[in-house]
Amino acid sequence: MARVVVVTGSVGGIGSAILERFAAGGDVAVGLDVAEGADVRVDLADPDACGSAIGRVLDEHGRIDVLCNNAGVSAVGDVVTATPADWQRVFAVNVFAMAYVSRAALPAMRAAGRGAIVNTCSVAAVVGLVERAVYSASKGAVLALTKAMAADEVAHGIRVNCVCPGTVDGPWVRRLIATAPDPAGAGAALRARQPLGDLVPTEAVVDAIAYLAADTTFTTGSEWVLDGGITGVRIVR
Repeated sequence: MARVVVVTGSVGGIGSAILERFAAGGDVAVGLDVAEGADVRVDLADPDACGSAIGRVLDEHGRIDVLCNNAGVSAVGDVVTATPADWQRVFAVNVFAMAYVSRAALPAMRAAGRGAIVNTCSVAAVVGLVERAVYSASKGAVLALTKAMAADEVAHGIRVNCVCPGTVDGPWVRRLIATAPDPAGAGAALRARQPLGDLVPTEAVVDAIAYLAADTTFTTGSEWVLDGGITGVRIVR
C-alpha cells in the first residue's frame, strides 16, 4: 500500500528531490512550502497555519505515514554581527516550524501506532563552523529535538531520526558562492573543508532520508552524518 509522505520545504533543492524520490517509489508525496508550486502553500512559521495544512492532508488522504521536516533557512555571521531578526527568522523556520508541523501530525500517527519522522539537521549541529552562529545554534536545537521526540514517540511505534549533511551542493550554497567577492575561491574553500574534497550531493542526502523513512529500518533517535569526513577524519601529513 502506498504511504502518505509529507515533506516541508518542498520547493527547490533537497525538498524537491525528496518529494520526487518518494513519488517515484509509488508513495503519495505531499509538499508543504510557503513558495508557489507547493501542493499546500503554508507559512511554516505560523502554528495555526501548520495545523490547518496538516489537517488538509489528513482530510484528503486519511493518514500520514512519513513526515520529513526539511524546511530550513540559513544566515551568515557570528554572534556579534547577527541581528535579532536573524535569530528570530532562522529559529522560526528551522526549529519552531518543525515543532508546529510535528505537533499537528503526531496525533494521527500515534492513533495509527506507526510512522516515521525524518528531520533535516546539519553537521553544524556537532562541529563549530566559522560565520554560522545562528544557523549552527538552530541545528543544534534540531538535533536535540530529534532525540527528545524519538524518546517520546517510541512507545507509539513512531521512529524519529535526522540527517546531518555537510555543505550540500544546493541552491543556497550556489547563491552564497556566486555572491562572494571571489566566487571561485569561495567554492574551492567550501569543497576543501570536507576531507572528501567536494560538496555533498543532494542525492546522497535523499538516499539517507529514504532509508530512515523505510518501514524496514530499525533505528530511532539517531543522527546520520553525511559530511564528507568533517567529523571523523583528520588528515595529518
